[in-house]
Amino acid sequence: MNLYAVVGILAAAIIVWGVFAYNRVVRLRVRADASWRDIDTQLKRRWDLIPSLVTVVRGYASHESDVFEHVTAARGRSMQASTPREQAEAEGALKTAMKSLFVLVESYPQLQANDQFMQFQQTLEQVEDAIQRSRRYYNAVVRDYNMSIEVFPRSLLATVFGFHQRQYFALSDELERTSPAVRLS
Repeated sequence: MNLYAVVGILAAAIIVWGVFAYNRVVRLRVRADASWRDIDTQLKRRWDLIPSLVTVVRGYASHESDVFEHVTAARGRSMQASTPREQAEAEGALKTAMKSLFVLVESYPQLQANDQFMQFQQTLEQVEDAIQRSRRYYNAVVRDYNMSIEVFPRSLLATVFGFHQRQYFALSDELERTSPAVRLS
């Protein structure tokens, strides 16, 4: 009788542990999905700001069409990216294009004094900060999720229920790791 009770308690403990472990991994997966949507929202804010910024700069430097085309093309590639790795690569290209736009702006002091441009510049700085915060949070959640499904015995549950590691949103090039300088004054 005691043996059946011990086996029953042990089986119940394993089932309870399994439920709690499964629920923890699911919660982390949901947080990872939500934090990726937060990054996507911040990136969309930037994507929506870029055409207006380009329009203002074009008003002062209309003969620099290749810079504007480069920014527009990089924005389009960034909007089409679907995975964190693709997004990071596209964002790196967009940051490089934006740097070339701001280098162009340095040649036009009257543009730097334009109120509308200064407002766009300030908004872009705020969006960049929000993207950085969202990226850090996403990567922290992904780290927790990945660790959770790799640690034994939870890794057994992850295999059974089809949980897979997530990609970090990390920049791939050292040059891309530097923040674009958007402060011109």
